[in-house]
Amino acid sequence: MAARDAPCIREGDKILNLKTALDQADGTRIVEVPTSIDMIKLLGPRDEYLRTLEGALEADLHVRGHNITLTGNTPEVATAAGVITELVTIIRTGQGLTAETVERVVGMSSNPDVRPSDILTADIVSARGKTVRPKTLNQKRYVDAIDDNTIVFGIGPAGTGKTYLAMAKAVQALQTKQVSRIILTRPAIEAGEKLGFLPGTLSDKIDPYVRPLYDALHDMVEAEAVPKLLTSGIIEVAPLAYMRGRTLNDAFIILDEAQNTSAEQMKMFLTRLGFGSKVVITGDITQVDLPGGVRSGLRVVQGILDGIDDISFCTLTARDVVRHQLVGRIVEAYDKFDTVNAQTAETIQGKRS
Repeated sequence: MAARDAPCIREGDKILNLKTALDQADGTRIVEVPTSIDMIKLLGPRDEYLRTLEGALEADLHVRGHNITLTGNTPEVATAAGVITELVTIIRTGQGLTAETVERVVGMSSNPDVRPSDILTADIVSARGKTVRPKTLNQKRYVDAIDDNTIVFGIGPAGTGKTYLAMAKAVQALQTKQVSRIILTRPAIEAGEKLGFLPGTLSDKIDPYVRPLYDALHDMVEAEAVPKLLTSGIIEVAPLAYMRGRTLNDAFIILDEAQNTSAEQMKMFLTRLGFGSKVVITGDITQVDLPGGVRSGLRVVQGILDGIDDISFCTLTARDVVRHQLVGRIVEAYDKFDTVNAQTAETIQGKRS
């Protein structure tokens, strides 16, 4: 990146240059961070973020005052300069950095068409001092698809934010009066225990299946408001069976754990769509709890509806996991295990035939 192409940040009518100057030696650049930026916010407490950058980037970094000298091969130096530029941009929004944010910016730096600052500062909804935002490129694509389509399928492993982001978009739509109610539903499929053996009323028995939806809701709506919204019917949480025979108008509808719907249930649910409504369907096709021989509606529907306008299928992967880093590694390990087993089965089948 030449000096004339240096990125800049606008602040009112004043342009703050984040100047990337070429040193006399090839492969060396000096990034001059604006003096308005607190270097502790950029480098982290006790240089925590700087150590992360040094470990993740191929270029060597040397900090002196507000100047960061980058040394290495030209492409590696350019990547490092881009990462620092994005980190400064995020700080300028007032969001601040965390170790996780720094790692995600570095992880996205390999894609020249992606600006991490655009993704990581895309606020959806705020409550209790916490703001929900996408944290990966695929999550941003998923959120954008919800904005642009009436029906969206979010398919991916546990921890990729499928349900959480859908809930955030639902709350946002309610707050901005795009819809008048939110409907949250899941199939009540047992994963080991039978509904009839659980204590309590029918409502008590259903509660464990919809509890993850309640948890996400409480993260995004003030605690005292949740009971009122549930009592008034503005937010409804119910098992999938309760959707039959209804037409859902002017609502944001989320079907969670959709891999545990049958093909017939999926058709029933999709045909509940009414005027002014939006539907998000989430699920993980690797964790189907349906009894043997029953086809997962989430598996079947992709081949039926793919290519229809106003319907979008978004796939998230282990790289989009936003829980503990071990969750991503576990998902990747299982994917590798399943691939090896599938290849072995094909080989055995080929020998038999």
